[in-house]
Amino acid sequence: MQRIIKLYHTVKMLRLKQVVYRLYYRFAKVRPFSAQGFTRRPGINLAKAPHWCASRFGADEQFEFMGLTAPIDWHDQTRPKIWQYNLHYLDHLASSGEDRRDFDTRLVNSWITNNAPFHGCGWEPYTLSLRIVNLIKWLQQQPSLEPHWLDSLATQAHALSEQIEYHILANHLFVNGKALVFAGSFLNGDRADSWLSKGLKILDEEIKEQFLADGAHFELSPMYHASLLWDICDLLNLATHSELPELNIRKNQWKHQIEQGLVWLRSLQHPDGGIAFFNDSAFGIAPTLLDIEAYAFELGCRVPNDMPTATIAAVHQAESGYVAINFGDQCKALLNLAQVAPDYQPGHTHADTLSFELSLFGQRVFVNSGTSQYGEDAERQRQRSTAAHNTIEVNGENSSEVWAGFRVARRARTTVGKLEQTVDTVRISGSHDGYLRLPGKNLHVREWVAMAGELQVIDSVSGTFDQAVSRLFLHPDIRITQQGNTVTITLPGGQVAVATLEGATRINVVSSTWHPEFGKSVPNQCIVAEMSTDKLTTRITW
Repeated sequence: MQRIIKLYHTVKMLRLKQVVYRLYYRFAKVRPFSAQGFTRRPGINLAKAPHWCASRFGADEQFEFMGLTAPIDWHDQTRPKIWQYNLHYLDHLASSGEDRRDFDTRLVNSWITNNAPFHGCGWEPYTLSLRIVNLIKWLQQQPSLEPHWLDSLATQAHALSEQIEYHILANHLFVNGKALVFAGSFLNGDRADSWLSKGLKILDEEIKEQFLADGAHFELSPMYHASLLWDICDLLNLATHSELPELNIRKNQWKHQIEQGLVWLRSLQHPDGGIAFFNDSAFGIAPTLLDIEAYAFELGCRVPNDMPTATIAAVHQAESGYVAINFGDQCKALLNLAQVAPDYQPGHTHADTLSFELSLFGQRVFVNSGTSQYGEDAERQRQRSTAAHNTIEVNGENSSEVWAGFRVARRARTTVGKLEQTVDTVRISGSHDGYLRLPGKNLHVREWVAMAGELQVIDSVSGTFDQAVSRLFLHPDIRITQQGNTVTITLPGGQVAVATLEGATRINVVSSTWHPEFGKSVPNQCIVAEMSTDKLTTRITW
């Protein structure tokens, strides 16, 4: 019964288009396609993007991803699904060099030979989308093109055009559109023109839909935001180095979106240059800020590097709901007052409402748990749960009902309260109603007070409850000692911070794990405080 209730609350948020296409694709088949005689369209000469790749082929020509290394086997179903997908992306082709031309050629030929059209995970639309772009980046660097390469590319573009992910939408639909634009720009002919037109129509609609006024991607995951920015850089690269008027007229729009998106991403960066771990974020899956900035700079984008001048400065990204507090000395807090979004596709949402992360002196101190895997197993559920984030869990329940790997039923709705900023103090408060569904009708309110060398986190939970628990996960490099309600935090550089918790009936330091990359779990520690009343004050000083 619980599953049925969750399914109801999930499905009711879907768009009708998603439901219709999900039913359609259950029965529809990709129509046959005869790809013969396709040629390259003249006038396309992409600039080579800075090197970036989520996976790699080693010197022994084995595939490496998620900490797993294995010989190339296009149909090895013993590996995790995401591992199989990444093998089929052929990511490394996009930035491969002359020294690997022989291997790259054999790899492409092997994929074509061993992956019959329209069968297997290599022909699923998202996989097709990424591989089409990677193939084109590689093909346009070759001194000559084999006819079977172009015919395979055309067949893949046809397969994608028949399986556009209208049942999923969000970032999947965006990369579908991007791939069709690439295929339609690179190949000649009426069919290529139709792919180009279809792809541009998707992109025109989805850029307006998926990017918020503050520059954030609407799935509110820093990792996917970075990935989509790279996609738009690719599109700008294509427009800049082609003679197609359909692309050239969109250059300014794409350039503006990149610049605005970079401003947002900078605000969500820790002093170590890496992203915050909100909503399915991890290292190594998307390009870093430095990667994207280097690419954007080569394409003529210019983003001012405005540094806060005040001692304490807060940046509120109002549309996306995140707040960055800069303390100076490479100390920074990142706060999550975001909604669960988008309503119709919150697949990358974690139950992390009102969580936060904190870096001190360039070192991450308090971290959300991250993401090491996709799928539907218990570990995936745990990593998405409220209990895996720096926030309050009530009666062992999630603030938003995350389930089944990528689904969300009833969602916490966030309300931003005060946001006050003076020369030396920042006060920010917010609440969420995710626990109002519980018998105790609980409302979680959190206030952050930032001053020089100090951050206070003040939690209150209204209504009746059996247990309300605060968790603070520590970076693995952090060492702590506890004495009563005081926890002394020692950073690798020798700096010391102190966390004092008032209003807890019990404070424990427990073993946990941090998940900075796919396939990686690193032991760390977590401060667990059970609230004794309806109010808990955590004072962090350094």
